[in-house]
Amino acid sequence: MSHTAPDRHWSKVELLHETVANPNIHIKGRRSYYSNAWTGSFEESVVRYLYGDPYSLKAWEPQWPIDQLHIGDCVCIGAEAVILLGGNHTHRTDWFSLYPFAEVILDAYQGKGDTVIQDGAWIGMRAMVMPGVTIGEGAVVASGAIVTKDVAPYAIVAGNPAVPIRKRFSDAVIEALLALDVYGWPEEKFEALRPLLCADDIEALAAASVRYDQA
Repeated sequence: MSHTAPDRHWSKVELLHETVANPNIHIKGRRSYYSNAWTGSFEESVVRYLYGDPYSLKAWEPQWPIDQLHIGDCVCIGAEAVILLGGNHTHRTDWFSLYPFAEVILDAYQGKGDTVIQDGAWIGMRAMVMPGVTIGEGAVVASGAIVTKDVAPYAIVAGNPAVPIRKRFSDAVIEALLALDVYGWPEEKFEALRPLLCADDIEALAAASVRYDQA
């Protein structure tokens, strides 16, 4: 029996705001999606070691603060990507023994901080995001990349460990985009100016933003 439901298809996606139930996952907006054609749901397949799924909620109470997962709007997450949470998983590399013995489990755990995937980022197929990482606005994580450090806005990273390959735009354009704060616009403004967001003329976009605000 196939694990893929009959209605699964690579052209269909899972909208995260419609499906995510874990209280430790925070979804901004209504556009972010996971390409789930070949796997289970986003929470079943992508998010790993995050307390708050149905089983963990029933089985135990957390003994330490839970690192959170924040996902912005217009985030695209490719099939079979992994977002790893759970801090160091109780394996202390600064101790002689990595083993998580029960009597020292509280001391063994070390959080890594919240994981943040900012607006407009694209996580490629089978990429892995390690705990405590921030992926900047509009950044691209190439397929198969393993992200161990923060990714700058509008950067493209690839490899294991992931390293910057290039920037999507010049520094001046990136600075202007961040200053415009397009993903913070009201929905009406975002929709009105969307044709200019699906283009590459920063001067036209900036001018249209000013005109919209003055109207």
